[in-house]
Amino acid sequence: MAQHIAQKLRLTSALLGTVTRKELAAAFRAVNPKTAFDLGRADKWLQGRAQPREYAVYDDWAKLLRLEQPGAWIADSDLPQFAAAIASRHGVDRAELERRAAAQFEATAHDEKSVGLALAGTYACYSRALSPYYRGQLIRGNLSIEPGAGAHSLSAAYRESLPTGQLLLGGPVTPAKRGLYAHLKESGGDAQFFLCLFPQSQPGSVLGGYMCGSSIIGPEPQPSITRILIIRLRDPAPDAAAWGGYLLPDQSIAEDLAALGMSIDQPGLVDRQLAQFLIGDSDVANQVPPAEFRAILDIFDRHWLRHSG
Repeated sequence: MAQHIAQKLRLTSALLGTVTRKELAAAFRAVNPKTAFDLGRADKWLQGRAQPREYAVYDDWAKLLRLEQPGAWIADSDLPQFAAAIASRHGVDRAELERRAAAQFEATAHDEKSVGLALAGTYACYSRALSPYYRGQLIRGNLSIEPGAGAHSLSAAYRESLPTGQLLLGGPVTPAKRGLYAHLKESGGDAQFFLCLFPQSQPGSVLGGYMCGSSIIGPEPQPSITRILIIRLRDPAPDAAAWGGYLLPDQSIAEDLAALGMSIDQPGLVDRQLAQFLIGDSDVANQVPPAEFRAILDIFDRHWLRHSG
């Protein structure tokens, strides 16, 4: 079984002088343009959360390091054996190689920790109401992001104050190069929301993108998607857990933020910009009407039953 893959990749990166994952992936492509070593999976491999399952990756690795041993040896060897072999093959001091690998890992971990710290905080969230009883209105929620126990762990808690009571969902937050993602599940219930957001940028004052889930209040759940704005609050109110609820049809987001302690310059202009983002091509959330789906369901259920058995 493959072992110590993250540490072996760091030693390889230190040996080659590849500072970034992109440079390391380019080095693998140089020995095999069709290599299965790619950036997306490399993130998990370097973090120790997964390991290559395709042995072709280890074969490419052996070619990259110009080793006499086969790719299977890279997977199976223990860490001291691997470090000694590549140091000897390339005529470098093993202790110096290990020092460089450790320093490079610490710098990467610091960068990832900085991303987590930059995201941690309390946010006011605005999206289109999913409930058919509040169609066309906005709803405000409260999102808090906190660092988790692990080096790469972030967790979020999302709250809405609904007429039926508090809705609380929580789950992991995953920063990535192409986006920021959160899968939130209801505590003690079965509601789920998935957030697909633009990547976080400095100084991290606002996040935005899409929220996908099913309507909570209504005669039946409707699969739905809506744009969402997630605005960071510098000094959140003490009663943050009680935030949230449907805004009145003509209620100003800028005024709502002012009530939360965020004074906005040119509130009229800001309201128009926020409304444009949230509304997009429609003034309501994008939902699948149950009747339309049932009509399709009827067609294929009948076809399935006619041809069963």
